[in-house]
Amino acid sequence: MPESPITNHVSKRVGRNVFDTPPKITVVIPAYNNADVIAETLDSVIGQKFREHEIIVVNDGSPDTEAFERAIRNHLEEIIYIRQRNQGAGPARNTAIEHARGDIIAFLDGDDVWLPDFLASQYVHMNRNGLDMVYCDAMLIGMNSALRRTFMETAPSVGEADFNAILDLRCNVITSGVMAKKEFIVKAGMFETERVRAHDFHLWLRMAKAGAKIGYQQKPLLKYRVETSGLSGDSISRVERERDAFVRVMNTIELDAEQRAIATRRIAGLEADLAVEQGKSYLLSGDYREAAIAFRVANRHRRSLKLTAITWLARLAPSLLLKHFKTHRPADIALIRQS
Repeated sequence: MPESPITNHVSKRVGRNVFDTPPKITVVIPAYNNADVIAETLDSVIGQKFREHEIIVVNDGSPDTEAFERAIRNHLEEIIYIRQRNQGAGPARNTAIEHARGDIIAFLDGDDVWLPDFLASQYVHMNRNGLDMVYCDAMLIGMNSALRRTFMETAPSVGEADFNAILDLRCNVITSGVMAKKEFIVKAGMFETERVRAHDFHLWLRMAKAGAKIGYQQKPLLKYRVETSGLSGDSISRVERERDAFVRVMNTIELDAEQRAIATRRIAGLEADLAVEQGKSYLLSGDYREAAIAFRVANRHRRSLKLTAITWLARLAPSLLLKHFKTHRPADIALIRQS
């Protein structure tokens, strides 16, 4: 079937093998610069044991569109393919949700991979436990390490996944592991349309605020690709993004006194983390005075004997502190040098 224009900026193509009748689940895949891995991602969805689903791929104005469309050529008849001008992952997901026919939405990023029983297991768990949203654990791939870890080993989920637990990071949601009822996504206002980070975190909070019952499975049902270069390797930018997300939550979501205290505490902790990362960067560049100031700021936000000692060394014996970091924290320093 040829592409049909929806607006001046959006076109849609429905593959010949896509079911005419509405499916139970719509799989939403936003794609940007994923030409080298998108075929594997689509294979993992088409190979699902649970068959009552449709797949919507949204090409978000990707600069690799020519290569991307070559990569999905063998899958075109199995999917709904939408192209739009670049707006970001949140708006791309919103576009797919607007065209979704399923009552349940399952999210998958264009570079991640589901295990064959992802949809079946999440669907059964959601219905068995009366949930409006469910997420799961993931195996981390793409790391230059022989140590095999899962997402929940690095970002645990403990206890009930209510608003406070998600806000306080006691429960951490991985987007490619989420299945949720469309009605609650729409009720919560869908993804933010501005170009902001952590728009998924913001949506889960709004869904919880709107009354969605959220749960999780502590078993890995997907492979989550972790990039060790670029933005994910920039420790200062990472902390800045996390801090800015909490500031945005405080400014845009109505919080009670307990929730405001949680957000304030998290922001203070991230300010400390940011100052520490900046201190390391200054230390490595030889700007010892600024390094000492940064470590002092960190210690003001999060007082500890360790930070007090680091602050003292940065002021009185910076070369000794630098030698310690180079000898004992090479991984930290590698990340800082990418900042």
